[in-house]
Amino acid sequence: MDADAIAALAEPQRRAVYEYVARSGEAVSRNAVSDGLGIGRTLAAHHLDRLAEAGLVEVSFARVNGRSGPGAGRPSKLYRRAAAEHELSLPPRDYRTLATVFADAVEEAGVEPVLYEAARRQGERLKRDATGDEELLRGLGYEPYEDGAVWRLRNCPFDGVARTHAALVCGANLALLEGALGERVQIDPRPDGCCVTVRRYQK
Repeated sequence: MDADAIAALAEPQRRAVYEYVARSGEAVSRNAVSDGLGIGRTLAAHHLDRLAEAGLVEVSFARVNGRSGPGAGRPSKLYRRAAAEHELSLPPRDYRTLATVFADAVEEAGVEPVLYEAARRQGERLKRDATGDEELLRGLGYEPYEDGAVWRLRNCPFDGVARTHAALVCGANLALLEGALGERVQIDPRPDGCCVTVRRYQK
């Protein structure tokens, strides 16, 4: 239940644990969380298991030392952010269904160029209100992180509709960020995260 998942984040230290796992972008061990946040391993394990019970993180097992076979030791319990979305709206709202209807209509009418131009204009408006590129990306929920000369985007804010209308949504996403950030934006699909990367500096 979404309310239970959201309630699990009400405890400040547990929320910090969740944010650490989310920022990591890969499965992390209890020891990594303990070291990263400066808390005890037992406390880290408690919060991680509570987050797993709430459906906010996923659990897997693997040997983190790269060894295998007899004598390699027991696999470690690893945690990564769950792919499932959680939201709470009072009274209930269902914006995704309407977004899906709009996406269907755009594709059926063949007016993708109109959508992309509207997305670029929205990006230009967002740029005017932001104090910096990274703040803009974070404010939109992309979760940018540095990877050499580019920002990669750990989260796709439009993933729910992108799953059923990938080409349309990725095109609109690209246009939105082009409007905000210009020619530094490019499509770079990956298995996880957003399909767009952003050069951190203008050439």
